[in-house]
Parts: sequence; C-alpha cells; structure tokens
Amino acid sequence: MIQLENLELLSTKRNLLAFSAGVDSSALLFLLLENNISFDIALVNYGLRTQGHKEEEYALELAKKYHLKAYITHAPQWQSNFEKNARDFRYNFFDTLMTNYDNLLTAHQLNDQLEWFLMRLTKGAGLRELIGLESLSSRKNYQLIRPILHHSKEELLNYLNHHHYHYFVDASNQSDRYERNRFRKQFANNLLHNYKDGIQHSFNYLKEDKQALMEGVHELFHQKEFYLISYTQPHQKVYTADKYLKKLGYLLSAEQRKELQEQNSVVMGGVWAVEVMEGKVFIAPYRKIAMPKPFKETCRILKIPSKIRAYLYEESIEPKALRVSS
Repeated sequence: MIQLENLELLSTKRNLLAFSAGVDSSALLFLLLENNISFDIALVNYGLRTQGHKEEEYALELAKKYHLKAYITHAPQWQSNFEKNARDFRYNFFDTLMTNYDNLLTAHQLNDQLEWFLMRLTKGAGLRELIGLESLSSRKNYQLIRPILHHSKEELLNYLNHHHYHYFVDASNQSDRYERNRFRKQFANNLLHNYKDGIQHSFNYLKEDKQALMEGVHELFHQKEFYLISYTQPHQKVYTADKYLKKLGYLLSAEQRKELQEQNSVVMGGVWAVEVMEGKVFIAPYRKIAMPKPFKETCRILKIPSKIRAYLYEESIEPKALRVSS
C-alpha cells in the first residue's frame, strides 16, 4: 500500500503539483485524489518529443475531469546545458505560481534518491550532499514536499497498472546522453529491485544522522531575501549557506562549496553575497550602490559584513534589528 508522507500538511494547505504525465507524477496525482487532497497542476512542455503535446492534452483532460486548475508553459530551445537550464526554467515557472499556494509537490521517489546518492558518491561528496532530497524542505516563501520519496518506481508502476490509470513513458529516460540515466540503468534499478527494503532503511538512518549533525543551526533573522543564521560547529558553515541559498532558488556547485569552505566572504555567481563572521552566516542579493556614511558607520559598529550592507540599505532593513553584535 502506498502512503503519502506529510499528509497533514497536504490536507490543510493549498497545493500545486508539478505534473509531467509520466509514471511518478501520474501516480502522485491519483494518490492525491484518493486521499481527498485539494490541489492544482503545473506542467512544463519542453518541446523535445512528439508526444509532448499529448501529455499536455492529457494534463488538461485530467484538470477538466477532476476540477483542477492547470498551468502550462512552453520552454525555449536551449543549445547547451539543457538539464540546468530546464531546472532553472521549471522552478522559475513554479515560483511565479506559488504566490497562490503553500506547498509545491514533486513526484521524486526512491529511485531518484538513490540515483542522486550514487552520482554524488562518485564525485566525493559528504553526507549533506549525499542526502540531497528531503521529503519536506523550504524554498523561498513556500514548502517543497515530496510525498512519495520513500516509494520505488516499481511500486508506483504496479499501482498505476493495478488501477488501469493512464500514464506516459518518456523515451528520453532511456538515453545515455544524460548522466542520471546512465546511473539509473547501470546501477540504481538493479540495486533497488534486489535490495529495496535495506536501501530504504539506510536512507532513513542517514537522514537521522544528517539532522543530528546540524543541531545548533538557528535562523536569527529573515526579511525579504536577507537571511542571518548562526551555527556552532565548523562543518556546518557550508551546509548552512547551501541550505538557505536553495531556499532562495540558487544551487551551489561543488567548486562554490569548496570556495566557501576556504573563504568567509564570497559572491556566488555574481548574484548572492555570502559572508561568514563569528559563527554567523549572512546571505543577501549582491548589490553595488552608494550608501550614506552614517548608515555604513552603523553597520561597521554592529559588525555587519560589507557585502551585505547595500542590500539592507536598498530594502530599508534596519541594521539594529539584526542584533549581530549581541
């Protein structure tokens, strides 16, 4: 039996489902309906496959049948870096819709989690990067929920076939062009088929260990796109910055994590300023504007790092409200 995680949050909040008409999102859609969860759907048509228009039609058909709102957008054709561009485009689309919703639901499942783990493992990642997918996390001004993260694709397929629910199979998932597909075909599918229960338990234990490692991290102040967070252990510095940048929609690369490990004042991608001082992490959009001397002097006295000050001034965030030096 397939059970949804965070059912109480789903039942009491406004939900938007990231829908693709594939196995995972189709299974999640019907599971939400079975559990009487209220939600709408959002689909991105990348225009790469002939069946894309049929998937779009199916989404509209389901929306009409079950009285859901359906939001659909068409992606541009990128010449390179498709996976990154597609992800950025997809989440920018979702972000514009989430002003009307509390939870964004994605259909990541156990296979996705294992594929991520294996890919990160081969690149020399630590625990916080290995366990990259969480059933509940925060992003900007909404919650990102993965209600079927603990179920395998095989379980979802069995569920759909048992109930004779329609779904599409994305042929591009079989292409060796993408790294994730290679890990899926060569390693993850066979491991889960033979050792699913053990892998599932291991992820549960690893998540408990990850949570224990991050005890002592506290959000001290948040206004608009500015965050001030405290931490107690040296190993928490990079994780803290990574976690809160994800909330803001920015993913750190391995090189940027290394840079932040070695430095305490970094501008990420020319967009985000990250400053670390005395067990505190400051994160804000990077700005270059003129500031009056009294404001800069107040920031200096309060030990507010220089790269953060321009955003505080631009957004009229009172430096004394941060209580940095206390």
